[in-house]
Amino acid sequence: MPATALKMERKNFSAPAEVRPFDKGKVEVLHVGEHTVVRATFEPGWKWSTCIAPIAKTRSCEAAHFGYQLSGKMLLRMDNGAEMTTVAGDVVLIPPGHDGWVVGNEPAVFIDFQGMAEYAKKH
Repeated sequence: MPATALKMERKNFSAPAEVRPFDKGKVEVLHVGEHTVVRATFEPGWKWSTCIAPIAKTRSCEAAHFGYQLSGKMLLRMDNGAEMTTVAGDVVLIPPGHDGWVVGNEPAVFIDFQGMAEYAKKH
């Protein structure tokens, strides 16, 4: 077997490697092999531009996201004005350059397979 062969590995969000709380939410981080997977929980009233921008110090979210929404409803607005609403069960690809916020009274929970390794990380 080649030395670079992958081995089986299992992680669970009941024991994340790191939890990063922020205003009206948190991200829980898992490292599986060479991959980072994040569960993000956004509470009602959460908005990227008010809750994360002060940490990121950018005008809009500069990360690309690829993930699965477990619950809630969100509205995403690209810097060019394009909008998309996401709900539980959606698989989404979101390019860099966006704002987003929770719509309604249910938390939005999102599993991200790309783009959140540094999300809400205070430097």
